[in-house]
Amino acid sequence: MEEVVLRLKELLFPAIADVAVVSVDVDIEIVRVDALCTTVGAACPGCGAWSTRVHSSYLRFPADAPSAGRRVVLQLRVRRFRCGNNVCPRGTFAEQIPGLTRRHSQRTERQRSTLAAVGLALAGRAGARLAAVLGVAVSRSTVLRLIDALPEPEVPAPRVVGVDEYATRKGRHYGTVLVDVETRRPIDLLPDREASSLAAWLAERPGVEVVCRDRAPFFAEGATVGAPQAIQVADRWDLWRNLSEAAERTVAQHRQCLRALVPETASLGPEPASESKPSSSPWPMGHRFAERTRAKHATIHALLDAGHSKRSVARQLGMSQPARQPPPGSQRSVTAARNLCQNQCLNGGSSPHPRHPSDDWSGRGV
Repeated sequence: MEEVVLRLKELLFPAIADVAVVSVDVDIEIVRVDALCTTVGAACPGCGAWSTRVHSSYLRFPADAPSAGRRVVLQLRVRRFRCGNNVCPRGTFAEQIPGLTRRHSQRTERQRSTLAAVGLALAGRAGARLAAVLGVAVSRSTVLRLIDALPEPEVPAPRVVGVDEYATRKGRHYGTVLVDVETRRPIDLLPDREASSLAAWLAERPGVEVVCRDRAPFFAEGATVGAPQAIQVADRWDLWRNLSEAAERTVAQHRQCLRALVPETASLGPEPASESKPSSSPWPMGHRFAERTRAKHATIHALLDAGHSKRSVARQLGMSQPARQPPPGSQRSVTAARNLCQNQCLNGGSSPHPRHPSDDWSGRGV
């Protein structure tokens, strides 16, 4: 039995000392591991005094890294010690296992490091989705909190610094971004783009040798005052912009020279076709609807020129011919007006609509 317990300890906690595995309960979804700490005492986190006086004990259930698709939950027996230092404000304190638990944490260090690595690679929402696939149910806010809890990485002293501006509110408020050109990573953000702020930042870092800056005069002044030993160069984008502006100005100034270089071959070639009159149509040439309408218009006039009637043209092209109203004063219009008056008199009113049959029976007492 002892060999099995030692084997489980080596399997579950290979890099953690002073932890004993009591039992393991494997379910279809969860693996519960009962463990405890084997040290005699613990150091007080307030004053650092070593204590072996046990006050009480309780159970903690930190979530561990999943195993074979199952969630792993530790049932850890934690002891609370009395602090022997009378000056220490802490009367009691709970023991912590280095590399496994930390204060007020619901996860082991292994799960925290795993989720933090996932969050650094995929951020919050996508990291939470990948964690669910790995068997850890967390929200995107939890992943982001674990990233924020990570210590700041140590940034080496930059040698080549890039300086440019960024907008927190475009047209209103701007700041300064500083980038390590060799590693292509941002170093710091300044709240404004004043020369004094940049000069103070460069003065704290005397190892800066090259400043790659914008063409703004306040950046030039700040780099000169803060790092007089550094070489100031323009970045690639500004160089291309300067070149394009200079080329555009040169071409604009020598426009007449370019026209003189074009050979006059208009008289040697055929006469150009007469320009067509501008069309009064609102549809431009090449428009799909306009081209279809123009083609139908040409077909209709071709059939009319060939001697076909309008009704024949409408029947051939599948178009409906609009009904023609009789001219006023003609025989058809007089007949239509007489029929309308007769219908109104038969209906018993001025409405052109026929009466409902129930109206005839309403006054007969039926």
